[in-house]
Amino acid sequence: MLLPSRAKYRKSQRLRGSFKGNAKGGSSLAFGNYGLKALEIKELSSRQIESARRVLAHHIQRVGKIWIRIFPHKPITVKAAEVPMGSGKGTVDRYTAMVKPGTIMFEMDGVDEKTARAALKMAGYKLPIKTRVVSSKDL
Repeated sequence: MLLPSRAKYRKSQRLRGSFKGNAKGGSSLAFGNYGLKALEIKELSSRQIESARRVLAHHIQRVGKIWIRIFPHKPITVKAAEVPMGSGKGTVDRYTAMVKPGTIMFEMDGVDEKTARAALKMAGYKLPIKTRVVSSKDL
């Protein structure tokens, strides 16, 4: 799974209300000819990203190359069960990547269009957001 090796601060705030709008950067294909684009705002956990990556790798059978364009930097904390109010913030439970609409999450190259579209569509099923398969011909 993807985890940050070091962090300046161990815990951070959630940015629940202020995280809105469309992606400013990372919204066009940079490495491959095919990509998986997000259409919603969501936090994707490192487990969800790894699950989608495994589907891509399995589908293309070691042919071509896959790029993961998002990384889970944001720590999410959870307090233990039956802990009374107060006593501070909980421990870090998982890391997430904040995704806005238009963000390219995965890219792929070195495979034919039919295989790439099928693989990216299967990877999109593993993620809790609406996605779209894009190609360099479309853009």
